Amino acid sequence: MYKIVFGTPEKHTPTAYCRSMNYQETGVNYPVSRIRYKQTQDGCILEFPFSDEECFYGMGLQMYSFNHKGRNVLVRVNSDPVRPTGDSHAPVPFFVSTKGYGIFVDTARYAEFRFGVQTRESAAAEINEEIQTSTEGLYQSRISGDRVIGVYVPHAQGVTVYVIEGATILDVVKQYNVLSGGGPDVPDWALGTFYRCYAKNTADEVIEMGRYLKEHDLPVSVIGLEPGWQSHAYSCTYTWNPEKFPEEKRTAMFAEMRKMGYHLNLWEHAFVNEGAPFFKDVLPGSGSYRVWNGLVPDFTIRSTRDAFAQHHRENVINDVVDGFKLDECDSGDYVHDWSFPNFTVFPSGMNGEQYHSLFGTLYMQTVVEALDGKKTLGECRSMHALCTSYPFVLYSDLYGQKEFIQACVNSGFSGLLWTPELRDAHSAEELIRRLQNTVFSAHCLINAWYCEKAPWLDLDCEDAVRRLLQIREGLKPRLRRAFDRYRDEGVPPVRALVCEYTDDKATYDVNDEYLFCDDLLVAPVISGQSERQVYLPAGKWVHYLDGRAFEAGSFRYICRDAEDLPVFRRLS
Repeated sequence: MYKIVFGTPEKHTPTAYCRSMNYQETGVNYPVSRIRYKQTQDGCILEFPFSDEECFYGMGLQMYSFNHKGRNVLVRVNSDPVRPTGDSHAPVPFFVSTKGYGIFVDTARYAEFRFGVQTRESAAAEINEEIQTSTEGLYQSRISGDRVIGVYVPHAQGVTVYVIEGATILDVVKQYNVLSGGGPDVPDWALGTFYRCYAKNTADEVIEMGRYLKEHDLPVSVIGLEPGWQSHAYSCTYTWNPEKFPEEKRTAMFAEMRKMGYHLNLWEHAFVNEGAPFFKDVLPGSGSYRVWNGLVPDFTIRSTRDAFAQHHRENVINDVVDGFKLDECDSGDYVHDWSFPNFTVFPSGMNGEQYHSLFGTLYMQTVVEALDGKKTLGECRSMHALCTSYPFVLYSDLYGQKEFIQACVNSGFSGLLWTPELRDAHSAEELIRRLQNTVFSAHCLINAWYCEKAPWLDLDCEDAVRRLLQIREGLKPRLRRAFDRYRDEGVPPVRALVCEYTDDKATYDVNDEYLFCDDLLVAPVISGQSERQVYLPAGKWVHYLDGRAFEAGSFRYICRDAEDLPVFRRLS
């Protein structure tokens, strides 16, 4: 690993707010002397060597792209990305190459990465051009000859770059994860299933749901409460709703949840309503614009962070709450106007663009402080670079099954955990397929926040749900080992095939399968399909659920029914 400083880097960067930075310089063989740096009046430009033989991955939680070769990727926070532009809940300015290196650009700006662009001095090869008669053909790549990886960081007068090398992509990813402290140290209960209740539930109805799950042998570890627990939720007061959760009922609910063995997780976001007891304490240390009539706290200001954390520690957590779901800390989708603008001014000196990038990171830090050492695992809707060590998993308001699977595959490149959560479904077959995705993921989440009853009840598939949740229970020992390796060695529990099999070019475009824990390969099936193409890398493989042997290579897997899932265990 090697660090290079160009110009005068900005004050507000991911490394500046990384609480567990673990940089150890080792030197690299990468041709550092070939990196070009240019300063312009609008920002700075970096150019890295590029070869036609390499492919590129990473750049955060990407739902619509996988191999970035020949693509333009904009590192921009967006809660509702719809195209392969780079927009993401968790954009990360870090990419890895099949040539055995990775590049991390330490910026909170909305940087632009172009993976293969010609400079003016490029020596182009001759192309025998054919006249095209389709739009697709007309705009296909015609670049030949020399290219570079071009990176533009707007506004900055300098930037720090980290170069990481390894024999495989996994070797590079491990070092990046260790750079920010390694994976989170999560408790055993967090490896089971989370069930988030209907947003309008009362304390009695939460108890009723908990009892239903227990009586029907549906293994769930965590019960989550959605916005209705608060007296005001958009923006937030962080105080209990006196009608749905009066003190006596609330106390009874806490006792009953503990008696049944559940842990409790609460939804919130960070926009502070005037009814919040600490509103005046955070007013001076907040951004220049409000969201939903609430303040946007600048969590880099110590007094603001302390007031937020102290209220949670003393009035919300109280030894009964084990974790949180941190919502709305990303940004609007540029269609709906709900978050703060990029020209917001924060007391720390950040503008809205930088704060959007770092908001999730700083929010997670504040809540971890509020938990005061209690082990946890929760959800957060936005992250950025160097977030590996935080005990939170990304989620989305989007619900495309194909996109959720690709996010699983991509998450491991960037030190991120992701849940392809189950919410609802139009058929029993769709619900089963979606639940399979989340059972075989880093975080098994059923998010029934808008479902008045369990999503499977009207679809008459409770038995299939029970079997899947029991499979999740059986995966806990594997997950324990995988999360321990993530913490100690930086090995992500979910990762693309190309991570470990970087020498196998057949894995370079496999964007719908992933390695899970230490020895499983998961090939999810999309709802409405009964078969799919599967690729197994070199080695001996057996079906995880029934022990059938499979040869390495590419083959067509035909499902016997909706519960049949291509999951394979690696023997060697």
